[in-house]
Amino acid sequence: MIDETTFRRESDSALESLKQSLIRAEEQSDAEEIPFETEEKNGVLNVLFEHDGSKFVFTPNTPVRQIWISALTTSFKLDWSEESHSFVLSKTGEDLQNLTQRLLQEHLGDSSITLS
Repeated sequence: MIDETTFRRESDSALESLKQSLIRAEEQSDAEEIPFETEEKNGVLNVLFEHDGSKFVFTPNTPVRQIWISALTTSFKLDWSEESHSFVLSKTGEDLQNLTQRLLQEHLGDSSITLS
């Protein structure tokens, strides 16, 4: 398990990178019908969906050194991978960015959504 300082640095960096990717995806969508909105509060990243009032919540969980995602009525727990230098969902091998992209595509029914 990585130490707390490293976890905080890496999780902050991963969530900031994800936030920037989400903002770019918002800007690329049709200006009249933005499918989601991204906001950050106190280190927690939220993706809000106006069409159905739902949201995805991304939370760093320092005691267990994981990033937790609450989305699609499921909790996803991503662990730090030294190999890929990213937070990864061990069940699928997806990193934070790829998992988020897949969840957005599933929730919105739009496979054209990409996070870069």
